This record gives sequence, C-alpha cells and structure tokens, in this order.
Amino acid sequence: MTSSLSNPDLAPVPPEGRTWSRWNIAALWIGMSVCIPTYMLAAGMIAEGMNWWQALLTVILGNLIVLAPMVLNGHGGTKYGIPFPVLARASFGTAGAHIPAIARALVACGWFGIQTWIGGAALYSILGALGWIDASADTNTLGFLNITTLQLLCFLAFWLLHVVIVVTGIESIKFFEAWAAPFLILCGLILLLWAFTTVDDASLLFDSKTNRPEGVSFWEIFLPQLTAMVGFWATLSLNIPDFTRYCRTQKDQALGQLYGLPTTMTLFCFIGIIVTGASILVYGEALWDPVELVKRMGSPLIVVLSMLALLVATLSTNLAANVVSPANGFSNIAPRLISFRTGALITCLIGILIMPWRLMDDLGGYIFTWLIGYSALLGPIAGIMLCDYFVVRRTELDLDDLYDSQSQYGGANWAAIAALILGVLPNIPGFINAATNTAGTPEAIFDTLFDTIYSYAWFVGLPVAAGFYWLFMLVRTTPNTTPAQSRTS
Repeated sequence: MTSSLSNPDLAPVPPEGRTWSRWNIAALWIGMSVCIPTYMLAAGMIAEGMNWWQALLTVILGNLIVLAPMVLNGHGGTKYGIPFPVLARASFGTAGAHIPAIARALVACGWFGIQTWIGGAALYSILGALGWIDASADTNTLGFLNITTLQLLCFLAFWLLHVVIVVTGIESIKFFEAWAAPFLILCGLILLLWAFTTVDDASLLFDSKTNRPEGVSFWEIFLPQLTAMVGFWATLSLNIPDFTRYCRTQKDQALGQLYGLPTTMTLFCFIGIIVTGASILVYGEALWDPVELVKRMGSPLIVVLSMLALLVATLSTNLAANVVSPANGFSNIAPRLISFRTGALITCLIGILIMPWRLMDDLGGYIFTWLIGYSALLGPIAGIMLCDYFVVRRTELDLDDLYDSQSQYGGANWAAIAALILGVLPNIPGFINAATNTAGTPEAIFDTLFDTIYSYAWFVGLPVAAGFYWLFMLVRTTPNTTPAQSRTS
C-alpha cells in the first residue's frame, strides 16, 4: 500500500506471511505470563485477606473473563492481518485511533521500564553471586538518579539486550518466545519441586487460614481483586491483534490463547503461593520476591542459574507484552517516518527516561492500585472496539478504507470518543479517592458509592462504553445507509 497511513509494518499481513500456529500463540502467552509480577500476583490477594485457594480461584476466574475479549479482539487481526492501531481505525477513525493506540502504548512503556529494571537487578545479583562485585560495599548513588553506577550499568546492559532483539523485527520475538516457553515451564516446576522436598510436612503448605480483617466480608476483597486480575491483561486484550494477525486460522488464535493464558497464569501463581509458603517454614518469613528467595539459597551456582531463568522470563515478557504494542502505536502516528523498529526504539528510550526504579519503590501499590486505574480506561476502549466490530459492522471491514484518511473511516469518530468519555466517567471519582489514598475514609473527596463503582472499573466501563457507542452509531447512521458506508465526522 502507498497510503500515508501505511508502511510495511502496519500493512495487512499477506496469507503467506501468516505462519504462527496455536503453539506459537500459546508459547507467546507462556513467555508473557512467566514473570515476577505473575509470581507475586497472589501475594496482594493474600495480603488483603484471602487464603491460598481463594486467591488461586480469583486468578483462574479473572483470566477466563479476560480471555473472552482477548479472543474476540484477536478475530479482526486474524481475519484481516492488521495490527491493533489499524483495527482501532474502524471504530475511532483514522485520526481518532491515536487515542487508544497511545493510551495503550504509554502503559506499555511504563511496564517496559519496570521489567527492564527487574532484569537488571537479577543481573546485578548474578555478578554478586559470582564474586565479581561487592553489593554490600556498592552504596555510592548517582545524585538524583538515586542508584549506584553498577546498578545503572546492569540496567543498561539488560536494556541493550532488548534493543538488539527488537531491531531484528517481529520474527526474532516469535523465535525467542518459542524457545523460552518450555525452558520457563521447566524452571517453574523445579522451583515447585524444591518447595515440596525442602519442608518436613508438605501439608503445611496448604494452610487455609486467612488474615481477613474483622467485619470485612470475602466479597469486599474478592471483587476489587478480580477487577485487578482482569486489569493485569486488559492491555493485551486491546492489542492482541498485533499477534493474531500472523495466525493461520481463527482456531489457532483462539485455542492458542486458551492453552497458554489461563493455564500458565494459574500455574505460576500457584508456584508463587507454594514456594512462598515453603520460605516461611524454611527461612521464618514470607519471601514473595523470587530474587530475594534465591539469594537466601546460598549456593552461587543455584543463584546464577536461577537468576538466568529470571532474566529469560523477564525478557520474554517484556518483548511481547511491552514492546510490540507501543512500537505499532508510535508507528501509527506517522507511518512514513516511524517503522516498527523505530517505534520499538522509542519505547526503549522512554523506558529509561521514566526512571523505573522510582516506580519500583512500591511495586505492590503500582500493580494492585494502578491496574484498576488503567483498566478503567482500557475497558471502555475494548467495549467500543468489540461493539463496533461484532455488532455494528458484523466483522465486515473495508480493508483499503482503513488506510485512507478520506474514506468512511476518515477523521475522528465522535461516537467512539463520546462513548469513551462516558465509559470512563463513572470511575473518575473513585480513581481520585484511590489516588489520594482517601478511599473508604471520612476524608474521601467523593462518596463511598464511587469507591464501590471504581472497584468494578473494567466491568463498569466496558458495557457502559459499548452501550453508548451502539446508541450513538444508531443516531449517526441514516435509515438508508449501512454503518460500513456512513462517513465519520
């Protein structure tokens, strides 16, 4: 295509280029799911007052729920071979599509920086275990950066590894994910075996007691945590077409996601729960951070091998979940000037500029508070796109028009933008209470009703935005014109 809205990376993937099988998609999800935040995911739920099996069921249910929009949004990618920003043009318009694309990209840039910092910390631990550096003596920080020179160098070394892979393109990411998946599963099972063979009584690992505060019901904990669990992959439920566009068939993309997402997330959350339980019995305290746990194991060989596994896990997650989407999103801004590789390099640069070690000061708060926060934005976007693709257009798109700023999709679709605002609106008061740490207190700026609504952010925003979008499109479409033929404003 010669359109100004296209380049080789945004153009539809031809049939001969769609080589991904269901194993490639499953491997992609294994690679993305096996990471430290997944391992630590149940920790936040248990800290809030759940026991181990309640936390695990919440993980299973949340992933099955988010699997639905994941498979549905992936349909357009497989059918037309187009990435997320191009698919978003159908509902938001060729100009309006920048809103969901950049919203998704900025979230990914934040996660990219955090995951890269985690990988750099693992590299730092490897050097310490080998005796090449003395971490206890490495205390001189670099001014406003507030990290040491060695920490910065380890971070940059791991960052550079991402750069080397992304400049070779999407096929290198596919190859890496397929290679990393079985290795990561094996590492997780070895860690689980350690837990069962190290403790004297394995039945103690399945203690069902909770620390739920008195007067707080299970449902008051469960529903916000379920929303956070859905929010964990709310990002990928939007840009999954970035990957399903390479699939051979709809069956491959659907089954690949089913095999890879809920199973892997459940398994690694379970491993995190059991191994942490073992750390209490062995070391006398709960070590939810696998990096800290490995440090306690003592043997330099075990530390090095474990940290290498963490490096692979973090790299596989970061490449797929946090590089591909913003790379396509930035490319969509100016396709003629920004390729996939250029967009990926922009992502890598932002990952440094945000100084992720500062965000990591409160990883739990970042994951379990802000997951709900941005699910309040991404849920409505998903609702609008699903309603447009399946209800309004019945999966029928004009492929050429998606790359034409003067076509039926040209400009910005006011129906989508208005629906997005209305979908986000109910969650804003609750978000403000959460951001100011006043939720549920007499000092709260807004009533506790809004806190309750906010705890369901994704579940509220998605249907509200979808419903308004459907109504607005009915108004916009004249009786003699089909939705696919009407022009955006």
